Amino acid sequence: MNKNLNPLNWTKKQQIIGGAVAIVLIGVVTTGIVNHANHQAKVRKIEALKNKKIKLCNDRAEKARKLEKANAADSKKLLDIAEKTPTDKNIKLAEDSILKVKNAEVKKAFDNQVVGIKNRVKLENEAKTAVSNYQKDAMNQNKYKTAQQAISKLTSSYSKGLKDSLNKQLATSKKQYDDATKAQQAKSASDSKAKTADTNKQQSDSTEATNGNSNSNNANVASNTQNTANNDVASSSNSYGGGSQNNYSQGGSNTSQNNTNSGSSNQGQGDSGQNNSNTNTNTGGNGSNTNNNGSNGGNNNNNQPQTRYVGWVSVDGVRRYSQTFNTLGEAQSYVDATVNSAEVINLGFEHSIRYGVEPA
Repeated sequence: MNKNLNPLNWTKKQQIIGGAVAIVLIGVVTTGIVNHANHQAKVRKIEALKNKKIKLCNDRAEKARKLEKANAADSKKLLDIAEKTPTDKNIKLAEDSILKVKNAEVKKAFDNQVVGIKNRVKLENEAKTAVSNYQKDAMNQNKYKTAQQAISKLTSSYSKGLKDSLNKQLATSKKQYDDATKAQQAKSASDSKAKTADTNKQQSDSTEATNGNSNSNNANVASNTQNTANNDVASSSNSYGGGSQNNYSQGGSNTSQNNTNSGSSNQGQGDSGQNNSNTNTNTGGNGSNTNNNGSNGGNNNNNQPQTRYVGWVSVDGVRRYSQTFNTLGEAQSYVDATVNSAEVINLGFEHSIRYGVEPA
């Protein structure tokens, strides 16, 4: 070792210089160490801030994720309520909740569901209106077909209950219409049959009356002919003339026959029968002969046009029930019975019922 390098061999001056250098070196080293420490502290601080920021971001993201999940759940819940009970209020609540959903795909799916609910409600309302229109005018088959078509469009599972109810209402109204139609047809057939029977009876009575008058006239003609013959015989037997033979004494008398025929009185088709009277008197004493032929009464026609009456009951201005009768009382009784029937009373809860009686 070089003795000059040994601090103990240094001179005082060298020792001073060496100490100063040592101090400088120590300061430099110390400064370096301090700087390094400061740098490390700064690095750690930056790292800590970075980690804190990352954690904060992660916390925010997690919070946002949970909020999105909660909003989606709320929207789904409100949509389910709107599906089951599609009121305007429930649909509006569902729409407002969907506005809070940020996920584009989820939001689109929810929006489409709302559109579906609104379309279903529209179809349901159309079906309800169509059925109601038919119930008010059950005679209109076009309205019946319209109601059927409207009901067939209710394909959603949520519309099943309403669809079944509307089908039942439609079937009930159709049955009432069919029953009323059959009853009306039966009444018409019965009226026609009764009218035909009445016409046939009138024709039969007319024929019998005609035949009776003809027979009476024939009998009267025969009687008159016989009386005339008798009178002729009496006249030829009792006449006086020059050179004639007379089996009776002068002044004697012979009465041939007194015949009186009263014609029959027949009524048919309003005709009065004929009254025929024939009286033949022959007096032999004075040779006189008298024939009195009765008079025949003419026919008197008393046919008068008969007024018939129609009893009717209308539903919403359409005459659903009506029948023709020979008397006003029968027509009024029919109207009273129909208006007070269970079927018409039930119709009166939802429809306008009118009734009356008028000449046919």
